[in-house]
Amino acid sequence: MTKKTSNHTQSLKIPKIILLTSKLISFISPKLITLFAAKLFTTPIKHKIPKRELEMDYKSIQKLIRVPAIDKEVVLYQYGKSEKKILLVHGWSGRGTQLFKIADELLKAGYSTISFDAPAHGKSPGKTTIMVDFIATILEIDKQFGPFEAAIGHSLGGMSVLNAIKKGLKVNHAVVIGSGDIVEDIMDDFVAKLELKPAVSTLLRLYFEKKYGEKMNSYSAFLAAKETAIPVLVIHDNHDPEVPVKAGIHIHKYLKNGELLLTDGLGHRKILGNPKVIEKTVQFIQNK
Repeated sequence: MTKKTSNHTQSLKIPKIILLTSKLISFISPKLITLFAAKLFTTPIKHKIPKRELEMDYKSIQKLIRVPAIDKEVVLYQYGKSEKKILLVHGWSGRGTQLFKIADELLKAGYSTISFDAPAHGKSPGKTTIMVDFIATILEIDKQFGPFEAAIGHSLGGMSVLNAIKKGLKVNHAVVIGSGDIVEDIMDDFVAKLELKPAVSTLLRLYFEKKYGEKMNSYSAFLAAKETAIPVLVIHDNHDPEVPVKAGIHIHKYLKNGELLLTDGLGHRKILGNPKVIEKTVQFIQNK
């Protein structure tokens, strides 16, 4: 339910036509602008797979699996052959091959990886999704293909990994990279990007809370961090333009067994391919 979580809102340059449409609808009706904003908030952008990810795409065993808890299907990627498995979770508008550089180094270190295109992402069917779908998918994959040595999540995937651990995912280590944190902040930022009044954020939050019967803020990453006992490495860039570094710092503050790595000049996505970040990630997972 907290879907948008980090990626979408802050990075996206929202097209002028959507900004104009949003303003027009907001003048007409609070209910209509709430529904319109909710649709935007839950609709990821499907990007064509870039060339750099094609090798992982080609070498992976791919299958469509069903996630009964949300009655949706996702495409799963099994990469490498090893009983020591690592779960990789992409962010909003990402893909199961997006963490390919991390996956390649994990293979060299003797692991295999399993990743997936979240509902309505990549090759998975559907048009809309939310963070609860990411979490349900992680838990179903763990049930069918686990156990996993560790889980690595980027952006919304980081939030989802922490929430999945809170809901029962058993791993020895977790790494969250560029993770969002407080759901209300994410929604406020989304509404601000639409150039709408702050009151729309409240309407949006209440809409989702009524629809899902849960407080949206209960999915905030720092709350899940509070309940996480395993070692967790938090990686964040000091100048991330999409998810402020304060999110990573705040998550780390609440971890019982956390480590924080702050980088400079890597932004929100380049960080996934940085050799030092990857080396630290693999070392952290290998640490018994």
